[in-house]
Amino acid sequence: MSSVSGTSSKSSGVERLGAIFRSCREAKRCALIPFITAGDPSLEASLRIAQALEKAGADILELGIPFSDPVADGPVIQRASERALRQGVSLPDVLRLATEIRKTTRLGIVLFGYYNPILRYGLEKFAHDAAEAGADGVLVTDLIPEEAGEYRNVLRGAGLATVFLAAPTSPDVRLKAIAESSSGFIYTVSRTGVTGSRERVPVGARELVGRVRQFTKLPIALGFGISNAAHVNEVAEFADGAVVGTALVNAIDQAAREGEDSAVRAAGEFVAALRAEE
Repeated sequence: MSSVSGTSSKSSGVERLGAIFRSCREAKRCALIPFITAGDPSLEASLRIAQALEKAGADILELGIPFSDPVADGPVIQRASERALRQGVSLPDVLRLATEIRKTTRLGIVLFGYYNPILRYGLEKFAHDAAEAGADGVLVTDLIPEEAGEYRNVLRGAGLATVFLAAPTSPDVRLKAIAESSSGFIYTVSRTGVTGSRERVPVGARELVGRVRQFTKLPIALGFGISNAAHVNEVAEFADGAVVGTALVNAIDQAAREGEDSAVRAAGEFVAALRAEE
């Protein structure tokens, strides 16, 4: 089960995320952070998948908001967004899904997406509704700290963590700005480019996490290319969390061709396997 039995749904998102990372640290492991696209293969299945992920050992869920132009994502996650959008899944649907996940699990919930749907929804309304839904934080992939002043103020006012991306190409001055703009945790990108599975953790990932630690005491998670238990165990040596996206989304897609029950089962088995060698 997830390791956050001491958290409360009435806590702020920042507090809940902090409690999760502390619990994982005490257990001498990194937080496991799977990503799924909301509504793929269906909203009902996404809820069941989230529940299965928690039972399998996940700690925080990155809940992807489907978007028509997901420029930071590779083809697997792009196709997942396309499938969800074809079913009419919208931001209000994602927030309703987050509400049900919060009611039925103790997972941390980070909404993952792009800024355009949030602006169309209304920034203050989004922050209020996301907090009411039980989300803990938000990661907007195409919003940089220098342009995020209003966004940060509004979300933090609602008790939501603002998670920003740090890349290997970021100079120290930029890493400092990212650290100062972030709350909850910092998401470090293991390599440049879009999301996608890789055979090994890039050699520069450890160095990047070390560089970020110069500027923050926040937990640091590593993502992009993490896809198996060996990767997670390696990441646990130097980071506080491991984000697994493309490989899981692909496993869900492949299994969904046999039906939603198969997709739910495959998701749980995939995450359980990531924990198997700890």
